[in-house]
Amino acid sequence: MLWNVPNSLTMLRIVLVPVFVGIFYMPADTIPAHWVNVSATLVFALAAFTDWLDGYLARRLNQTSAFGAFLDPVADKLMVVAALIVLVEFERVGAIIALIIIGREIAISALREWMAGIGERGSVAVAMLGKIKTVAQMLAIPFLLYYDPVYFSPVGTINVKFIGELLITTAAFLTLLSMAYYLKAAWPNMKAR
Repeated sequence: MLWNVPNSLTMLRIVLVPVFVGIFYMPADTIPAHWVNVSATLVFALAAFTDWLDGYLARRLNQTSAFGAFLDPVADKLMVVAALIVLVEFERVGAIIALIIIGREIAISALREWMAGIGERGSVAVAMLGKIKTVAQMLAIPFLLYYDPVYFSPVGTINVKFIGELLITTAAFLTLLSMAYYLKAAWPNMKAR
């Protein structure tokens, strides 16, 4: 079934991409800068939640499909790439870090497609290192979107910017490690062809 609940949630995530980007380009007098950050963070968080929810529902309701398996990672990558481009433009992430993360996503997607074409997709299945990289990245982006310091009474002021920068740097490092891991796993097939 093409338009089941999980696939509809994935489509919602794709629709949220222009909404997310549009928040940053609203006229300056529409909403204060702090609320731009809050709004963008909430939209990104909603997209991340729908990513988890569509996977959970697809398994729980037995509504997995080839279309969903194709569309889900596309929606994820669109949202992450949009967020990174906006963060680079607003000088919250360095271009090198964004290029590392985006370049790896493109390269590994292409590698997986090629491996699937030769019947070896399983040898480049998602590894734990890739999952840890994704967690670091998906935590870093909301911190960098929110950006403003937060006062939390038991500990004082939390430097959201510093935490986001630390997490995105960690994600970039893990991105390189995971790319090396996937390339190493695919190397025997690449060498044979």
